[in-house]
Amino acid sequence: MNYGDTDVHVASARLQNEIKRLLGLPDEQLVFEFKSSGGLMKLNLVTINPRHEQYFLFHSTTGVNEPDALEKMFKYVREERRLENSFTIQWSRESENELHTSYFRARNIMEALDKFYYGRDMNSTLVYSVVLNPIS
Repeated sequence: MNYGDTDVHVASARLQNEIKRLLGLPDEQLVFEFKSSGGLMKLNLVTINPRHEQYFLFHSTTGVNEPDALEKMFKYVREERRLENSFTIQWSRESENELHTSYFRARNIMEALDKFYYGRDMNSTLVYSVVLNPIS
């Protein structure tokens, strides 16, 4: 779809609001990161857990522009994420003794760990377990 400058912003805002509504998360728990590379727009949707204030990659999409990448993210949130496996990761920060539990949707264990480690030093956390959850 060809968007004018104003239409791009309106379409992007509408799609971001729809994604937030589907996920049921407040604004402060979702970050839409856009990066342009090679003529394409990559969108990383990041979630922030308010309890332990850590961020994790929810999902990535690529499109020809922001609205296209957002449309693909909207489709993933609405339809496709439920088709992926559910994983539970138990972990702690390197400098703490408190055990945390986080949940991820991914195709496999490596993708779940990639989402967990997104943007952080692998030595900053200690992973105790990664479990594939039963199909419900």
